[in-house]
Amino acid sequence: MSRRKSLYIAGFKHKNPIPNACVIDGLLMSGIILGVDPVSGEMPPTIEAQCANMFGHVKAIIEAAGGTPADIIKMTVWLRDHSHRQPVNDEWIKLFPDHDDRPARHALPLAAEGPSLVQCDVTAVLPD
Repeated sequence: MSRRKSLYIAGFKHKNPIPNACVIDGLLMSGIILGVDPVSGEMPPTIEAQCANMFGHVKAIIEAAGGTPADIIKMTVWLRDHSHRQPVNDEWIKLFPDHDDRPARHALPLAAEGPSLVQCDVTAVLPD
């Protein structure tokens, strides 16, 4: 039996044959998480909508693994436009409202093709 468990959530899937995230021994690492609309499957045109969807997918992935956002230890965010940090910060504060209980975060330039304005991945340590 494999120690690795692949996770998939409704409303967000990769075009390639990869899971949304993978867990081994309580360590969760996600693939790239985009801001696609979970109902239509389309990429919304605004950074605000993409951020809201992306953070919603993050929460759904962690919960599918049996955890909560409190189990996230680090998030890496890629932004097409560095000036779009505020919509990321708005959703960040909604998901992690306690100033003293937030994961680490790192932002990098997004050089991907397509309509994505923001992407992220997360690392979490799940409870036993």
